[in-house]
Amino acid sequence: MTDLSKVLRAKLAEVAEIRLPKAVFDQQSVDGTRKWLLSLDGGNAIETVYIPEPNRGTLCISSQVGCALDCKFCSTAQQGFNRNLSVAEIIGQVWFAVQALADEERDRPVTNVVFMGMGEPLLNFNNVVAAANLMVDDEAYGLSKRRVTLSTSGVVPALYRLAEATDISLAVSLHAPNDELRERIVPLNRKFPIAELLPACRNYIAGKPHRKITWEYVMLDGVNDRDEHAKELAKLLEGIPSKINLIPFNPFPGAGFKRSSDERILRFARILQAAGYTTTTRRTRGDDIDGACGQLVGKVQERAKRRLRTEQQVQAERT
Repeated sequence: MTDLSKVLRAKLAEVAEIRLPKAVFDQQSVDGTRKWLLSLDGGNAIETVYIPEPNRGTLCISSQVGCALDCKFCSTAQQGFNRNLSVAEIIGQVWFAVQALADEERDRPVTNVVFMGMGEPLLNFNNVVAAANLMVDDEAYGLSKRRVTLSTSGVVPALYRLAEATDISLAVSLHAPNDELRERIVPLNRKFPIAELLPACRNYIAGKPHRKITWEYVMLDGVNDRDEHAKELAKLLEGIPSKINLIPFNPFPGAGFKRSSDERILRFARILQAAGYTTTTRRTRGDDIDGACGQLVGKVQERAKRRLRTEQQVQAERT
């Protein structure tokens, strides 16, 4: 950049570097979903997923390496927590995807970005907000604030901070209509129960006409998918502008849960719709490429462990 002074360029050469993300794996589903495993320093890796649809392209990005929240239905949670991603590592996923998809001559392929990959975004607050600001900046990616969505399990103090820092869209991983059930599958609820979570969510959209909270609700067979759960959920969310997104559970080894049947999910949705809620069921995408968040990382880690065990066995036999 010759429009910068020589002194500044020399200083930047000393203290900064430009290092682009690299894909360890690049998998594409028969349905068009594309999943990358991107390498990081220290042998870590994160997942980024592109989901094409007729009128938009959604990029699901990670905010942490692993996750500390231990949600029982989540593959990433079973791997534990390593570290937060930097702003560069977060926005780098967007840069990487845009460049990779541009090679396929797609016209503006990424229209939506969702913080729904690995990690709890609000536990990496400063870096996530800074990266989100770049996504909506006209001089960067120019995305609408309605098209950048942060998904959280409900870190209540950070939700109040978020309302002061940005007005991107908010999705909340609720997954249960009462504390007793939610504590079983979302342990964070023990620290921030529903009675504290809901006021923080109301506060986030206060004074923002036409904005809604998206409530994510994973459908677990025989756990949280009964008619009474749907009715309780409808009552719980009364008065909050809401959209409810039902998510068929994506199984992974050792999960201990099963996906609710299509019939059960449909009945659950109809109860909510009859109560006046906009309710959608997320289409299952990328089943053939380890579609659940964390599955690809888990497989790579397991392969690495098997390779290490084999190398150790060979070394032992030689000695």
